[in-house]
Amino acid sequence: MPQILLTPAQRKSHRADAHHLDPVVMIGGDGLTAAVKKETDAALNAHGLIKVRVFSDDRAARETMFATLADELNAAPIQHIGKLLVLWRPMPEREKTVDEDRMPGPKDVKVLKFSKRGGQRPEVKTLRVLGNQRLTSGGQIKRAKKKPISIKKRNQN
Repeated sequence: MPQILLTPAQRKSHRADAHHLDPVVMIGGDGLTAAVKKETDAALNAHGLIKVRVFSDDRAARETMFATLADELNAAPIQHIGKLLVLWRPMPEREKTVDEDRMPGPKDVKVLKFSKRGGQRPEVKTLRVLGNQRLTSGGQIKRAKKKPISIKKRNQN
């Protein structure tokens, strides 16, 4: 797979974004193995922009690893500085797992109840508001939707 080509301005922006990142993949003495490529691919899918640390003193070997990773993983080589390699690949679109029709769950709300007699402290009450309810400004709970009426009761009226 060919590597992604970026303009110098895009590469500069990615370098700035990668400055504060920590390395997520480490390449040890065994070099560039299939397991390292798999982990690098998983990290690119999860993060998009990653740093890779290579524990090799041979600069030519690091450059070949950098080019190999960029080619095989379809990533853009951003920076090779010292023993750090920075790679970027656009993140894949994620599918939404949340059901759109779900109502929000219950939540606990604290309400201040002031006494009718002056000079007393307000009482703090914790009310549970369900997904089909709402809290009015007076501290009352009301249904947001009308309660469904059964067919038998509808026919009686």
